Amino acid sequence: MRIAIGCDHAGYELKRIVHLQLEQLGHAVLNFGVDAAEPAVDYPDYAGKVAEAIRRGDAERGVIVCGSGVGACIAANKHPGIRAGTCHDAYSARQCVEDDDANVLCLGSRVIGSRLAMDIVEAWAAARFSKAERHQRRLDKVLAIEKRFMGKG
Repeated sequence: MRIAIGCDHAGYELKRIVHLQLEQLGHAVLNFGVDAAEPAVDYPDYAGKVAEAIRRGDAERGVIVCGSGVGACIAANKHPGIRAGTCHDAYSARQCVEDDDANVLCLGSRVIGSRLAMDIVEAWAAARFSKAERHQRRLDKVLAIEKRFMGKG
């Protein structure tokens, strides 16, 4: 799978670890930065780069790392077609894909350590949308909300 990855300055160290892990799992990783902990940058810029890579079809999914994971998630979800979730446990990471068809994983580098992040990323990357009737029905409702308020993209 092609996975876009990005971070702000707070997420740089964890993004490096996740990037290597995704490659070791056999995924092609598109790095949208940052590639240093300094200078400080704004997470919406990098969440946008990851989101737009998915919207263009350059990547199937994305990972964004910021300090809490929350700001990046909010920013990513403003882009039509993006369903981002902040996950700090492997269960939620798997479930957000299987049940909700999430295409972006957001991680908080100041919330979780690297070992837990690797478990989360592995569960998320391996998960596939179940397409179960109840999950598809709910996804269709989410997509209708998006269409109503954001347009088709």
